[in-house]
Amino acid sequence: MTFIESLQAELEKEAITTRKMLALVPVDKFEWQPHPKSMTLKRLATHVAELPSWVEMVLTTKELDFANNAYAPRVVDNTQDLLGYFDESLEKARKSLWKAMDADLLPNWTLRNGEQVYSVDPKHDVIRMAYSQTIHHRAQLGVFLRLLDVPIPGSYGPSADDHSF
Repeated sequence: MTFIESLQAELEKEAITTRKMLALVPVDKFEWQPHPKSMTLKRLATHVAELPSWVEMVLTTKELDFANNAYAPRVVDNTQDLLGYFDESLEKARKSLWKAMDADLLPNWTLRNGEQVYSVDPKHDVIRMAYSQTIHHRAQLGVFLRLLDVPIPGSYGPSADDHSF
């Protein structure tokens, strides 16, 4: 298995769990947040939905400079919008990985804010970081949903809400 094939397989596996979790986000609680420093439920879910698009960004650019790229999150108003955004991001990742070769993963990619450099890593490491970010924020989303009494699907096995557990 090539490194690209490994990244493709991991993307598909994580997409199943991510989609299940995003489908559960209650629209009537979009503006809810568990703490003033926390994102709103809508903002967190939208971020989870957009993270697969980082694969395309990393494979087609040399860096992301926050100073030159104002961030404007996608506006989603309902579950269909949220899932559509996730599907769009996922498709971008799939197509980018399909076109890529292992050699495309070797150049360094930089994350910065103007002169402040946060990281310089090989593209394959940055893609893995994007996958880790998806898992991390999906877990946060699970906590948010649990606090709202929404039953949580299992990720790597059953959850406490799985009746066969």
